[in-house]
Amino acid sequence: MARRRKRGRPIDGIILLDKPKGLSSNQALQKVKNLFFAQKAGHTGSLDPLATGMLPICFGEGTKVSGFLLDADKRYQLTCQLGVVTNTGDAEGEVISQSEVPELSREDIAAVLEPFLGDIEQVPPMFSALKHEGERLYKLARQGIEVERKPRSVTIHEILFLGYEDGLLQLEVSCSKGTYIRTLIEDIGKIIGCGAHVTELRRLAAGPFQDPDKMVTLEQLQQIRDENRDELDNLIMPIDSALMDWPDVQLNADLSYYLLQGQPVQVPKAPTSGWVRVYNADKQLFLGIGQIASDGKVAPKRLFHPGN
Repeated sequence: MARRRKRGRPIDGIILLDKPKGLSSNQALQKVKNLFFAQKAGHTGSLDPLATGMLPICFGEGTKVSGFLLDADKRYQLTCQLGVVTNTGDAEGEVISQSEVPELSREDIAAVLEPFLGDIEQVPPMFSALKHEGERLYKLARQGIEVERKPRSVTIHEILFLGYEDGLLQLEVSCSKGTYIRTLIEDIGKIIGCGAHVTELRRLAAGPFQDPDKMVTLEQLQQIRDENRDELDNLIMPIDSALMDWPDVQLNADLSYYLLQGQPVQVPKAPTSGWVRVYNADKQLFLGIGQIASDGKVAPKRLFHPGN
């Protein structure tokens, strides 16, 4: 049987998409994949259709680092409406209750936010992609079915107060993976005593990607493609840009050979634990991701084709 030829170009790397409001993360991914005519692409952590902002798109070999970006910390800017509760926790849902909002000073708000800093427990929302007995929770929620969800531990690193007027509270939140901003706002609304839901949500940063100015919109990508398609590739960042907050090790030719054969290698002055970026001796070639084994050797975990 003839082997089916892959459609698209073999592209490797990452771009930072500024996801628009109204598209799912997968819809945005498919648009970017088509614009680049890429063989393989994936995104690193879904944003709700309501949300905008940073959605790293990984091409080709770059998809091997997507899981590490999923595990990375995130930073969001958001607006929430106090006094109104929806069934989804955001503006896309149906209003299920309304309450009078008490008078709140900046000091009052700070006192409400303070207990949410650090390690907290969250009950995942029914309108989420988590599964219960093989079924997505949001599908059950649309049928009016609610099931018990176990609390999850997440970490809120920082909550910045940006403003408050006419029941609209603006915040910036830095948090760990798995944090549901909608749930955080619902819980804050419960403490205030009037309920709340998210009206606007924008992701500003993900893992080592801390500069929102480096994001590109679908409109910008389309314009570049229309004017000079070759210029699109200039936007692609190297794969290791997703791991720049990790330490690195450099291997000579012999050690590089053995590592690329899947063998752990002893590297002088390597870190004593954790993940590392692995390069050749002159650091011009990113070989892959290594992990320090119990014997101190660098064990290969994700290797990349030397041509990338």
